[in-house]
Amino acid sequence: MSAEDFINLTLDINEIKKCLPHRYPMLMIDRIEQLRPGEGAVGIKNVTLNEPFFQGHFPDRPIMPGVFIVEAMGQTAGVVVAKSMNLSRNGLVYFMAMDNVKFRKLVEPGDVLQLRVQKDRSRDNVWRFKGEAFVSNALVAEAVFTAMIVVPEEK
Repeated sequence: MSAEDFINLTLDINEIKKCLPHRYPMLMIDRIEQLRPGEGAVGIKNVTLNEPFFQGHFPDRPIMPGVFIVEAMGQTAGVVVAKSMNLSRNGLVYFMAMDNVKFRKLVEPGDVLQLRVQKDRSRDNVWRFKGEAFVSNALVAEAVFTAMIVVPEEK
């Protein structure tokens, strides 16, 4: 999938926070550059040295843990789902499966991750996406992941 496959609907961090329940330090996306509700999106993560995980992964050679790259793809997909289903941040997205996860290059402080997610299929509250992460147009990671959307009952 290419970035040109999406429309130019952008969301800033404040709009993202209305869609997702995540907050620092677990909010992994900074901006949605392009969005097609019900289909896919292109998200941005600015990778900075002050991320808490860099203190231990690894102090002498900081690299972004792969699990956080996949989490950023999942959060980008979560925005797609939230905008598609008119959910507010009280909707929770739970990973159910991650398949064909591949890490191709290291992601370091100063990199800008471009996260492209495309819906593969959905049924009721279960969505499956293909995600790809790029730095400077080079593929750094990819995954196919399935998530379930749960809206907790009001108390």
